[in-house]
Amino acid sequence: MLHWLGAECRRIGWTLVWSWRGWRAAWATEKTLRQWSIANVISAACALALPLSPGERALIIALGLLILAAELLNTAIEEITDYISQRHHPRAAKAKDCGSAGVALTAIAAGIAWLVVLWGLYGP
Repeated sequence: MLHWLGAECRRIGWTLVWSWRGWRAAWATEKTLRQWSIANVISAACALALPLSPGERALIIALGLLILAAELLNTAIEEITDYISQRHHPRAAKAKDCGSAGVALTAIAAGIAWLVVLWGLYGP
């Protein structure tokens, strides 16, 4: 049991190292990740400052984090596509466009959540 526990702790530790490495690499090269991060700080600050329910706050913050996750996945798609080939190919363009659409849909979901929450707070 102790051997298994130690192995799991090491695995979790390495997962954290690799995740942090990925975040730093994306942060250094992806302006959109930095922009979405700033938007998320503002969004979370507003969610915490306004008189929202815990569920509403959780929804706003979780959707903001999902935008960041989608942006990181989009970055991964773009990086691997460019690594495989620098020449233009319709399937590579489709993969990149689909990744971008995933970020956009996640952002739209967060925007809709904000609209619904604010409508409940200040609407008729």
